[in-house]
Amino acid sequence: MASKMIVIGAGPGGLAAALMLAGKGYEVDVYEKQPYVGGRNSSINLDGFTFDMGPTFLSMVHIAEEIFQSAGKNLHDYVDLKEIDDLYELIFENESLHMTRNPEEMKKRIDEIAPGDGDGYARFMADTERKMDKLSPILQSRMDRFHHYLSPRVLKALPDLTVTKSLYGVLSDYFMDERIKLAFTFQSKYLGMSPWECPGAFSILSYMEHAYGIYHPIGGVNQLSKAMAKAFEELGGRIHLGQGVKKLLHEGKKAKGILLESGEKIEADEVIINGDFAHVMTNLLEEGVSKKFSKAKLSKKKFSCSTFMIYLGLDKIYDLPHHTILFAKDYKKNVEAITKTFDLSDDISIYIQNASVTDPTLAPAGKSALYVLAPVPSNLSGISWEEKKETFRRLILETVEKRTGFKDLENHIVTEKIISPLEWEKDIFVYKGATFNLGHQLSQMMVLRPHNKFDELDHCWLVGGGTHPGSGLPTILESARITVNGIFKKDHLPQIKAGPGKRAGIG
Repeated sequence: MASKMIVIGAGPGGLAAALMLAGKGYEVDVYEKQPYVGGRNSSINLDGFTFDMGPTFLSMVHIAEEIFQSAGKNLHDYVDLKEIDDLYELIFENESLHMTRNPEEMKKRIDEIAPGDGDGYARFMADTERKMDKLSPILQSRMDRFHHYLSPRVLKALPDLTVTKSLYGVLSDYFMDERIKLAFTFQSKYLGMSPWECPGAFSILSYMEHAYGIYHPIGGVNQLSKAMAKAFEELGGRIHLGQGVKKLLHEGKKAKGILLESGEKIEADEVIINGDFAHVMTNLLEEGVSKKFSKAKLSKKKFSCSTFMIYLGLDKIYDLPHHTILFAKDYKKNVEAITKTFDLSDDISIYIQNASVTDPTLAPAGKSALYVLAPVPSNLSGISWEEKKETFRRLILETVEKRTGFKDLENHIVTEKIISPLEWEKDIFVYKGATFNLGHQLSQMMVLRPHNKFDELDHCWLVGGGTHPGSGLPTILESARITVNGIFKKDHLPQIKAGPGKRAGIG
C-alpha cells in the first residue's frame, strides 16, 4: 500500500480526496498556493462581512455525508445546514415565479402563469427520477476507457444521455411556456453552457434541486470546504497554505512529487491534482509531458463562460428571497452573446444571493452581505476588463435596481469587491477565467474528458471540475470519490460506495 500522498490544491475536490485517504490511514499533505482553503468554494471576508466566493447552492447533501462517513466523521458535526424553503425567485420580463420543492404547490404556481404546464412538471419529475437512477452509475464510476461503457449498468444508462437533444429540447417535451422551460433549463449556467447547446442529460440538474433540496450552511457554502479541512487535520492530515507548487516532478512517465515555489522538492507515492485543469497543464507540467493536453491542443478545447462578481456589504437587510435569478429580456440572445459571439450586451441575466435573510452570521447586526453574479464570456473573448469593469458594474446594479426589489442599492453600499474574468485568471489561476472549467459538450464528457487517473503519468490522479464527471459541487465530490476508489482498488482496499440518497417531499 502506497503511504505518502500529495494533493495539489485545497479546493473541495482536493479536500474531499484528502479526507477519504486520511480516513484509511494514508499520510496526506495538501499544498495550496492561496492563504486559504476552498479554492472557488472559499469565503471572502471583507470589513466584517462574509461572502461565498463561488458556489452558493448546496444540493445532493448525501454525497458529502457519505464522504465524511467514509472517514469515520459526521458532516453534521461540522456544518449547520438550513434548507431553503422556496428554492429561488425567478424574474422574467413581466412575471416572477417562486420555485418550491412542494410538488402540489409547485404544480399550482406553474399553472397560475402557464395553464397546463403543471402537468408537464409532474411528468418531468417522474421521468427524470427514473433517468437520474439510470445515469447515477455514470456519475459515480470511472470513465477512462471505452470498454467502461460496456458494463451492464452503464449500457442501461446510455439511452438516457439523450444525445440527440439539447437540454432546451428535452424540456420542450414537457412545457409549452417559454418561461417555464427557462425555469428548468437555466441550471445549464452551472456548467457555463447554453441550454440550447447543453446535452439533454443535464435535465437532471433542475431535478436534483427539486428532489434533493437546496441548503445553506450557516456561514456560507464555503463551510463545506472548511469542514473537510478540519476533519482532515483531525485525522492527522497536513494542509500547507501559501505554498504554491511550481512543477510536478516526474521521472519518465512516473510522477514522483512536487517542486514548491520556494524551491523545496517533496516526494510522494501518489500525486493528486486539484488545481484548475488547464492552468495546471499549461503551468505545472513541462511542455511535452502531456500530448493530449498540450498548450496547442488545449487552445482548441471548448471552455465554459466566466462570471462577473460583485460582493456588496450593505447597511440594511432586504426582506427578499435568499436566491433570485433575473433573466435577460431576450435570454437566448444573452446566452449566445456569452457563449458564441463573446459580446457584452445591455440586456443581461443576473443571479443574486441575499443570504443574510437566512444567516445572521454573515454581516454585522442590521446589515447584510449581498452576492451579485452576471455570466459573461471567458477571456477567450479578448474583452478588456480593465476598461469595461466600471461600466459593466454600473449596468448590473442599475438592472438590479430597476427589475428587482433591491431598490436604492447604491446608497446602501458600505463595502464592495469585484472579481471579473481578469481576476479569475490572474489572481485565482482559472484558465482564461472560465469559472466552470472545460465545457460539458458530449465531445468533452465521460471517456472524452480528462480522466481521473491521469493517462500520461503513472501515480498521478485528477479531481475537480476539469475531470470526470464534471463541474458543480456534487460532481466535484464524486470526482474525488472516483479518484480515491481508483487508488483503493490499486492498493486492494474496499471501495467507498455511493448510497441511494434521499428524496424527501417528492411524490
